[in-house]
Order: sequence, then C-alpha cells, then structure tokens
Amino acid sequence: MDTGSLADSVRTAARALAVAAGAGAAAGAAAFGYGLWEKNQFIVREESLAILPHGRKPFRVLHLSDIHFVPGQHKKAAWLESLAELRPDLVVNTGDNLSHVKAVDPLLAALRPLLEFPGVFVPGSNDYFAPTLKNPAAYLRGPSKVKPKPQELDWPRLRSGFGMGGWVDLTNRHQSLILNGMRFDFSGVDDPHLNRERYAGWPRGTVNQDAQDHLRVAVIHAPYQRVLDHFTEAGADLLLAGHTHGGQICIPGYGALVSNCDLPTWRAKGLNAWESNGRTTPVNVSGGIGTSRFAPVRIACRPEAVLLTLTPRESV
Repeated sequence: MDTGSLADSVRTAARALAVAAGAGAAAGAAAFGYGLWEKNQFIVREESLAILPHGRKPFRVLHLSDIHFVPGQHKKAAWLESLAELRPDLVVNTGDNLSHVKAVDPLLAALRPLLEFPGVFVPGSNDYFAPTLKNPAAYLRGPSKVKPKPQELDWPRLRSGFGMGGWVDLTNRHQSLILNGMRFDFSGVDDPHLNRERYAGWPRGTVNQDAQDHLRVAVIHAPYQRVLDHFTEAGADLLLAGHTHGGQICIPGYGALVSNCDLPTWRAKGLNAWESNGRTTPVNVSGGIGTSRFAPVRIACRPEAVLLTLTPRESV
C-alpha cells in the first residue's frame, strides 16, 4: 500500500470512528433525556392479597418508599398530595424520604394530606445521610456504601413530623394498632443497608380477639435476605420493603440489572412469595418514588406508590 492509500485509509477509519462516537453520544443523550422524563411519570401499582381472616372487609394499604425529596420537585409534591384521594386505611412508609438537607419542610407539606390517615414508618440510609456523587457503574459491583463523614440529614425533625401527624415509628420496635376493628401487629427494623436492624419481636397479648384474628406485618427499608428470612421464620403474614428503586434503570423485556442489596434482581420490584425454612410469606418490594439527586433518571421503571388491597382468605 502506498503512502497516499494509507493516509486515505486512516482518514476513512477516523471518520467512521467519529460517526460511531457521535451516534453513541446522541443515543446516550437521548436515553438520559428519556430518563429525565420518566422519573416524573408517577403511577399507582395496584395489588390484591387474600390474607385477612374470613369475614373481614377489604383493607387498603398505601405503600410509599424512596421518595428522595429535593426542594423544588413540584410535580412530585403535587402527586404525593393527590394520593390522599385514594383514602387508604393505612399508609406504610419504608424510608429514604430525603435527598437534600433542606427537604424536610417541603416533604412534610406534600405528605400532610396523607398524615390524616393511620400510618407506620421506618427510616432508610438517605433519611440519615445525604447522597453523594458516585459512578453509577459502581452499583454493578455490589450494594452501595456510605462514605466516611457523610453529610447528616435532619432525620429527628422528619421523624417528629411523622409522629406528630400520628404515624407510628417502627425503628427496631413493635406496635399493635386496631384498624377497622382488626388488630394489626407490626414489627419494624432500622435500615439493614447500614446493618442497624435489631429485632424487637411481635407485640404480646390480645385485645379481646383470638390470636388468629391478628395480622402480623413486618416493615423494613432494605430487603436483605437475612431480614426476609428472619421475619418469614418469625411468622409474618406480610413483609413490606423498598430500597431497590426497582432497579431504576431497567432493560425492557429483561428487567432490573441491580437491586442494591443481595436480593435477586428479578425480585427488585413487585409482590412475590418469600420462602425460608419451610415457611412462605408474601413480600411487596416497592419500586420507589424518587431517585438520588445525582442520578435523576429512570428507564423502564416508572416511579410508583403501591395500593395493596388485603382481602379475606378463602374459607376452608
């Protein structure tokens, strides 16, 4: 090959690489733009589960998780306010409400209509600590970690706001509530993602009811297998969790690439049965409502609240 032909080949190859790079950049920009749009396409996923004692009326649980609120998120705030129109019998908040040091007041304002309903809650790591900028590819190597000396968030004030609104704090504690004439026994833990879970067991005693007329509900943030195993073996009737964001960036037809914990990715969102030591318990993992403010996109994984309608078991 002569010098002129070699130069022409080099120029042709360079142009091809430039075109490919430009196409890749354009595709990346289009995907990022779509992800910015999808993160505000809020939905309510509806599920039904027959676990109530025979003869009970349907009971509606609104499951919220991973709001990751940032001041100025007006669409998210308006949607959260509108959820009160569902008139749930119970609100369950499974943590990661914050994503900014100034988010407490606007978040409480957005949730104020829902605080009119009975509720329970546990915290996630992003209620304690602000998110930090990180390489999204790092999630492919395993669950995220809190960096040394993280910026603390005002969790005590948010917890106080929830409590003054009537919601019950289940952080490493249990509580019984009579709701629609039925006893619900709750047990919750602090965030397993931070290794803070401590098991308080179930409430003791009865309230003029047969023990079989109780419903045991476990409330956690991050659905690590060790925690799901514990509550399943402890006799929970229902487990509610969040944390995973449903994968946040999913592949259509395949699903989540990561769960940000040791939960299998196919369980990163949805209502499934968890089995441990011969027992089986339904677990609902919320796909979450928000994102870290440093990764504000969702792809094939729309932000969701979950309306779970509990119905009576079939009579034997």
